[in-house]
Amino acid sequence: MHGPASSGWLLVALCAVTGVYCLLRMRSGVEEQRSAAGGEALMGFGMAAMAVPAAAFTPPAWVWPGYAVVFGAAGLRALWAARSGRHHLHHLMGAAAMVYMAVAMTGSPAHAHAHGTSGTPALTGVLLLYFTGYVLLTGVRLIPVVAVTGGGPGTPVTSASDGAGAGGRTAAGWGDRPELALACRLSMAIGMLAMLLPL
Repeated sequence: MHGPASSGWLLVALCAVTGVYCLLRMRSGVEEQRSAAGGEALMGFGMAAMAVPAAAFTPPAWVWPGYAVVFGAAGLRALWAARSGRHHLHHLMGAAAMVYMAVAMTGSPAHAHAHGTSGTPALTGVLLLYFTGYVLLTGVRLIPVVAVTGGGPGTPVTSASDGAGAGGRTAAGWGDRPELALACRLSMAIGMLAMLLPL
């Protein structure tokens, strides 16, 4: 990388691609998948827009309070949805981090958009700990499980979620594969870490 602008554009690309994938996941036949994918698409595109280097575009001052309102509403929705599934708590943490960064940028737009120091160290530390833990745990969950089966040692164990039709079930669509959804969330958590570190 050749400097902050290069890393900023890489972060924009990562978040935008993740947002597009989440939009495609909204075509799932499972209501829960569609709902989660919609929130994650909003997060991906919001992060992509927030990561645009200040040298390329400095948004007007009203954008950051708008971000705080939009992601505050997304956080309330995630809190309400957390009654049915605890993975919505991760969406709540993501929305809280976005509100926090938007508030930091409102207080010091020029420095914050260039990812300067404008956040509260204690809150930044809590968010960094959370997203670091999430990245590590999710990364471990994505490692394939290998066990000894009838096929010999080292044969990968497949599960019904692999779309193999195990147990007489039909193959899951690519948008319903849990490992792809986890990889999507992992990408956004890595992006969130990159955005929080300079605060």
